[in-house]
Amino acid sequence: MDITIKTIEDLSLNAWPSHQIQVYDGWLLRFSYFYTHRTNSVEQIGASLLPLSEKIPYCEEVYRKWGTPAIFKITPLLDPSFDRMLAERGYITEHETEVMTMQLADYRGSSLSSVPVSIRNTIPQSWIEGLFALKGTTNIMHRQVVPSMYRAIPKDTICADIRDNGRIIATGLGILDREYIGLYAIHVHPDYRRKHFARAICCSILEEARRQGASRGYLQVVKGNTPARALYESLGFQFLYEYWFRTRYFY
Repeated sequence: MDITIKTIEDLSLNAWPSHQIQVYDGWLLRFSYFYTHRTNSVEQIGASLLPLSEKIPYCEEVYRKWGTPAIFKITPLLDPSFDRMLAERGYITEHETEVMTMQLADYRGSSLSSVPVSIRNTIPQSWIEGLFALKGTTNIMHRQVVPSMYRAIPKDTICADIRDNGRIIATGLGILDREYIGLYAIHVHPDYRRKHFARAICCSILEEARRQGASRGYLQVVKGNTPARALYESLGFQFLYEYWFRTRYFY
């Protein structure tokens, strides 16, 4: 199981680059102006030689200078004592996330022919602008740097959207890496929910991924998002593990 978890963690790092990255004694310090926790946190990817009593304060100082909270990603691959250590330093738990996986041979969906999903293998600026609108992204710095983060994805992509009168009202992004397809950026405008648009987006990406040779899928869903998890389970995804972030804010 740890091998699969490590693989998924590697894939997710490839799938979502940060604006800046520093390598520090087996740790990646990721920085993206606090756009998301994942792209603005410390991830442990290799052997560590320096003492934690030195490393944690070093990371805190780096993020303090960057003007964002210090955030550490906690996965089952880490010793539980590390999470407890951060808690003792005043770190709080945020963004608990469930990771789900599937063998595409077990895929139980089908595209809805009545829903016109557009598929392309590039990520156009119009799609990013549509995603910003769906998420309510108004931060000027985020709007400047995030497009470059999408363009920096080093893997093949399957970009999907649904439009109404030219306006993007649903999005999804598939990222192909090895035999896996990762599902990302599944968003539907509130006025268009309960119309099976999210299902149509997911099915279109998964079916295109199978055509391109993928045999496994993975995704990440915020813990407690019952409707999203129900959708993914109906497609054949099953829970594998969860991760969360430990955050310390500097006031």
